[in-house]
Order: sequence, then structure tokens, then C-alpha cells
Amino acid sequence: MSDPDAHCKQTPGEFRPVIDRNRCEGKKECVAVCPYNVFTIATVTPEARRGLSLRGKLKGFAHGWQQAFALNANACQACGLCVSACPEKAIALVRA
Repeated sequence: MSDPDAHCKQTPGEFRPVIDRNRCEGKKECVAVCPYNVFTIATVTPEARRGLSLRGKLKGFAHGWQQAFALNANACQACGLCVSACPEKAIALVRA
């Protein structure tokens, strides 16, 4: 992997990744590319499943309800590697 500082220019916590639960399929690309260990793969709770669209519920069921979560979002430096790596385009960076 290249030097993360070459891509990551923001102060940690200035931006945070937001994951679209209706799109994420838990393929782990974000986990693999993030130089700051922002992401983990976990199970979507039954409560969170209720708010999904029909498409989101079908995707969730098909993938065992495994999705990415930004548990360490305060470490994000907005390099955008996760956004580029996500095959479902499920990640956006927003100002915290």
C-alpha cells in the first residue's frame, strides 16, 4: 500500500464516513484499504433492518446481514480510499 499521508490531508475527526445501509454488501474493501482502521464488518441489528428499503433488506439477507461499520470514525482523515474502493458506492465522507 502507498503512504497514507500522501492521500490523507484532513485532521482526524474533521470528516466521517457514512455508510448507506441499503447499498453495503459487507465485501470488506473499505476495511482492507483504510490506513487508519476506521472500518469493521459486523452484523446489522434487527432494529436497524426495519428501516431498510426492500432492496436493502434483500441485499442484507443475501449477505448474511454483514456490513461495514465505521466504529473508529474519529480516526478518519478523509483520504477517500474507502469511497473509491467500495464496489456498491455505499460510502460518503461528510463533514463532522
